[in-house]
Amino acid sequence: MSIDNAAGFTDFLAAGVDADEVPELDRLLRARPMLAAFTTLFHGSEAEVLMRVMVLGEIGRTADMPRWSPDALRARFAFIDPVKLETVLRRLRDHALLLIADGQYLLSDVGRNACAALTMLLELSGDEDVELGFLTAQLAGLQAVDGDTGEALQQLLGKLNDLTLHFEDAIASGSEFRILSARRRLAANARWLDRGTLLLRELLADEDIPFERASLAQRIGLAQSRLARVDASFQRALNKIESQRVTLGGSGISSSDVASWLRGLDAAALAGLCADALTPCPDLTLLAGGHELLDRAEPAAANEPVPEAGASALPAPDEAPVAPAPQMEDLRLLELFGQRIERLGAPSRLADVVPGGSFAQASYRMSLLALLRDSDADGMREAGEGPIADFLRMPVDVRFSEDIQPVDDENVAAITVGEVAPRMTNQP
Repeated sequence: MSIDNAAGFTDFLAAGVDADEVPELDRLLRARPMLAAFTTLFHGSEAEVLMRVMVLGEIGRTADMPRWSPDALRARFAFIDPVKLETVLRRLRDHALLLIADGQYLLSDVGRNACAALTMLLELSGDEDVELGFLTAQLAGLQAVDGDTGEALQQLLGKLNDLTLHFEDAIASGSEFRILSARRRLAANARWLDRGTLLLRELLADEDIPFERASLAQRIGLAQSRLARVDASFQRALNKIESQRVTLGGSGISSSDVASWLRGLDAAALAGLCADALTPCPDLTLLAGGHELLDRAEPAAANEPVPEAGASALPAPDEAPVAPAPQMEDLRLLELFGQRIERLGAPSRLADVVPGGSFAQASYRMSLLALLRDSDADGMREAGEGPIADFLRMPVDVRFSEDIQPVDDENVAAITVGEVAPRMTNQP
């Protein structure tokens, strides 16, 4: 390391520590040309950074024209002010990202490497989890060129463990919205998890792999196995929330619908809803003067008998009110809906089975199908007697999805995409 480079670390290192004694800096110092390229690109305002990245990327993207004349560049970037374009080109040229040969511009090796790295990041920026996709692609590239995959494996393991903790926190929260969001995030990363599994199999198939790296790859495999099983945990948590969902009267609107509606309101709208619903409570203070306190203290100080407090016995027990029988209208709807399900000869869409009548009736049928699906998952079809138990024992499978489709019905605007499928029995 040169004296100038060593002096630059004086303000950062502890007293008595020389930069040559820090092995963590050695690899970075050897990569100074590449790091200097990124410093050149990302130094300055956001607009300046975007202009440099765009110009560098466009020059490197055209494979048929590896060299550009100044006139060709001005024609390609005619939408940029000529003075600003010249400033961008000069900065890229002064810091060796661009070269000039025979009066024409071309990418340097460092500039092409920086352009390739940025292209990978920009291609992955559309995914929900950019980091996992980038780490998997990085591991695949290092493995393809027989590079050192140790640090890439460490970073991939850290990302998988972070995802596991995020999903566990979502389940522990008991929030339907957090669980659904975490489930979508898991689905967005499914292809990267599958790709990572294939890479690990190829890595472990190498007989010459070091023991430490093989152990790290096995830990990554265990982390991926936990993530593969977390979808079932999401479904169990959602089933539990479904069993606790409350329907508001006969409206067909559930507590989850209300919560989702409230989450879509801004702070001003929420404050407006609470304006007449909350009553301020005055602070309770001790209204006792010195005379009152003295009257209470004198008998205690003189060991005088204290009068017994008033009777505080609980009232006598009373018979609990008998719950009213289920409404006949609900049972009648249940029986009619059960007959409709029995007549199904092939899988039918929810949009063809649920709507009909009022919105409350359609919502009641939808809740019956959700109860039928959950009872099948929990193994409760054989329990109980009565019309509801008979409905739960019907030989049909109910499937829901997270998608919504419009419905041509005057009372129902849209419905969850799913189907009700009768189970085929083997005839003798």
